[in-house]
Amino acid sequence: MELEVQKALRARLIGQSAVSELVPAAHILDTNQRPTPKPSIILGESQSVDEGTSIHRTRTRIFHTLHIWAREASLERAKAIGGAVRAAIATGRLELPQGLHCADLLVTSQRYMRDPDGEHSHGVLTVEILVTEARP
Repeated sequence: MELEVQKALRARLIGQSAVSELVPAAHILDTNQRPTPKPSIILGESQSVDEGTSIHRTRTRIFHTLHIWAREASLERAKAIGGAVRAAIATGRLELPQGLHCADLLVTSQRYMRDPDGEHSHGVLTVEILVTEARP
């Protein structure tokens, strides 16, 4: 389920011109190291938590982290990218594969910081996705 959500998040980001004008689609990726392409959005860590609202266990809340990287001394570009990402997330529910439904989707936190190297800015966004699963 987490992988399906990650794929849907990436599709949403590359499909929004406000995001793709700031970060090329090839720079929105899943990697475990500081990315070479700048700017970039890294599809980061995720966590799934059962909502506990149903004995059927069909509701899962997924917390997904997005990392924004830009080569700049300020935080201006990272914040602009973060704003575009937030707006893209707010456009509606994610398209998930059959059997999964995005019941809720929102950015719950945004943080921006300067990298100690003095050349990069870094943004960290947390996206919450409530997924319901259809079971036979």
